[in-house]
Amino acid sequence: MPRNKEIRKVLVIGSGPIVIGQAAEFDYAGTQACRSLKEEGIEVVLVNSNPATIMTDKDIADQVYIEPLTVPMLEQIIAKERPDSVLPTLGGQAGLNLGMELSEKGILGKYGVRLIGTTAETIFRAEDRQAFKDTMEKIGEPCAASQVVHNVEDGIRFTNTIGYPVVLRPAYTLGGSGGGIAHNENELVEILTNGLRLSRVGEVLVERCIAGWKEIEYEVMRDAAGNCITVCNMENIDPVGVHTGDSIVVAPSQTLGDKEYQMLRTSALNIISELNITGGCNVQYALHPDTFEYCVIEVNPRVSRSSALASKATGYPIAKVAAKIALGYTLDEIKNAITGKTYASFEPMLDYCVVKIPRLPFDKFITAKRTLTTQMKATGEVMSICDNFEGALMKAIRSLEQHVDSLMSYDFTGLSEEELPAPRH
Repeated sequence: MPRNKEIRKVLVIGSGPIVIGQAAEFDYAGTQACRSLKEEGIEVVLVNSNPATIMTDKDIADQVYIEPLTVPMLEQIIAKERPDSVLPTLGGQAGLNLGMELSEKGILGKYGVRLIGTTAETIFRAEDRQAFKDTMEKIGEPCAASQVVHNVEDGIRFTNTIGYPVVLRPAYTLGGSGGGIAHNENELVEILTNGLRLSRVGEVLVERCIAGWKEIEYEVMRDAAGNCITVCNMENIDPVGVHTGDSIVVAPSQTLGDKEYQMLRTSALNIISELNITGGCNVQYALHPDTFEYCVIEVNPRVSRSSALASKATGYPIAKVAAKIALGYTLDEIKNAITGKTYASFEPMLDYCVVKIPRLPFDKFITAKRTLTTQMKATGEVMSICDNFEGALMKAIRSLEQHVDSLMSYDFTGLSEEELPAPRH
């Protein structure tokens, strides 16, 4: 399918300031995408509130607006620049939420602007907890027992039927903001109140806790013609219950047999096809360590933090390809920039091992709670490559710049078992 000639001027929404849970990964994606659009002769208008990014450099886009990422401000920019399209999938959760609000408030319709790279319906079905659950049930994909609640009372009532602990996942938030695991009613009320406040639509999913299962991620690409590939699959060394942004992640997965790998890959391709996603997408699974039972945790219908890792780990430019797909190209029409011969429809093969370790800022935030939960605490990460897992792990540990050269923590070697804090399950 050739490029959509109606797309001439695109507004790219950036991800805003660097905050805990959202570091500079989206700057990497946004910069890649802007260059990809300009290659095609598209006029690019970029808005991002953070001046300390590469994407706000005057050479990256034709027009750069360093303005607050709010709906009234975006409406002003749309009224002035009159783009024909808005690309919201490269600005993380902030970009996705703004794209959704522009659609819901009729601003896109008012100025005759279309969303590209995704649709409002796709965002809704992936991000709205009840709609996502309904979609998964429709195609027979297993989800943990759960219920969407809009107030604390309903949360307590449902939790009493499935029992503690429960995982709380607010709708439309990034990095698990406002979420967590509740082990009793006091924790439930505290986390749920906060989650309802932070959710854009005042909605939280209360879910059976499957902490301790393996957490597996698939990075998938799909075009408008329905061609799908998996760019990379990743295994979290930390189990479900620790946010994937706070986990040590290894690509490709190390402990999955071929049957498990193919089962989850097929599932990921079914999900991305049902949600009608065009571009990059990240699917997260919980897999029982001893059986073939699995649950779909969530889907990010956008370029995510994991996409930046998968891009660098495989050499497959996910954001660049996603931008081309948004213009109407299919995977078999997009040339691989590295080889110059193959096309984006070829799945990358990893004959090496990549390890990502998060950089947890407890040296700066001394009083922060050091318990890792479903709410992300890391502010960045390091990535290492080696031809074996052990080498990649040790390289990554040394790259953290925390004066640690191995997995041995000499601070604790003098303590007895009684003195060590017991892990919470």
